[in-house]
Amino acid sequence: MHAIILAAGRGNRLADFNPDGRPKCLLEFGGRSLLARQLDNLFQAGVRHVTLVVGYEADLIIDHVGTLSSRPEVAFVYNPAYLKGSVLSLLAAKEIMTSGETVLVLDADVLYHPRIMQTLVESPNPNCYLIDRDFAAGDEPVKIALHEGKMVEFRKALPADLEFDTLGESVGFFKFNGEIAAEISGTCSGYNTDGLLGAPHEEALRDVLLAMPSAFACEDVTGLPWLEVDFPEDIERAIKEILPAIREDIADF
Repeated sequence: MHAIILAAGRGNRLADFNPDGRPKCLLEFGGRSLLARQLDNLFQAGVRHVTLVVGYEADLIIDHVGTLSSRPEVAFVYNPAYLKGSVLSLLAAKEIMTSGETVLVLDADVLYHPRIMQTLVESPNPNCYLIDRDFAAGDEPVKIALHEGKMVEFRKALPADLEFDTLGESVGFFKFNGEIAAEISGTCSGYNTDGLLGAPHEEALRDVLLAMPSAFACEDVTGLPWLEVDFPEDIERAIKEILPAIREDIADF
């Protein structure tokens, strides 16, 4: 199993709370960066190989990883076009996506309970995604809509006439077997050649997820604390709510 962490973006929306311009994955909560916690969670879940897709301030990320112990083996792939959308970051990891291995595709800017990663890694389903049904509705959450257990939509905005019986927020973590990973990589290549640069990688995932919904399973992590750090208010919530909630269960987190 090989994890791909997408960490190339800049995080402009946090500029006022990050005056030194660090990549978002290097923001610290409780004395440890999001990236350090991510790598530790992967290691504890048994994942030993990670590829980090970097772009903005890549050297800072590479240097930071070098200071960490008890982590998976980490390789780096540079996406020079990191300003043009995360679909190119996932495409930059094509070698791993087409290797035939089981692949995890992970956002880098999430503070989360380690059991969330364990749920993904240990799922008996070779292709799966995570859903949290307890979420604040709004324009920003990437929503997963299910009907009879199958995904029918995966976007921030849902069609008004969409038929579904379960709705939740995507955690931004996925597991794919070698066949599906290669299919997704090919879809990313299509975005590149079709002039769809600027698209988030979720759009390429969506194309494959909706084309073959029966190939995927959903793992429900509702009740476990997590937060994607995107906005200034997320920093306060991470400090005051998410980190303490995790530490109620894991004191030394």
